[in-house]
Amino acid sequence: MPKDKTPSSVVTQQLQMTLSKWDTEDAAKAFPIQGTNEIPELSNAELVHLRVRVIALENLVIALLAQGTDQQLAVAREMAGYITPRPGFTQHPLTIHAASQMVNSVDRAVRFRKLSGA
Repeated sequence: MPKDKTPSSVVTQQLQMTLSKWDTEDAAKAFPIQGTNEIPELSNAELVHLRVRVIALENLVIALLAQGTDQQLAVAREMAGYITPRPGFTQHPLTIHAASQMVNSVDRAVRFRKLSGA
């Protein structure tokens, strides 16, 4: 095995290829489900679990941001401006809302920081 093809470098290359697909293709094309081209509909129970997990993740991110530096908070705010549609597509209301939610999360982290005395 050549020196530049260590297991970690191969994994890194595969990860970079996958991430580049994410930028240029639909997620379904980047991460195909074996044996089918369709993604099955989620059941109500799965949607509830997903909602709970998203709420938990949102609160974890806010807690982590509350412990972050001012520079990290500024970068998180700036990232909201980079949520854009793919080339050739128009801005979607959900995309606009997602960017707004990012800024709101940073604002909540700042408030939490002040409340906790950090």
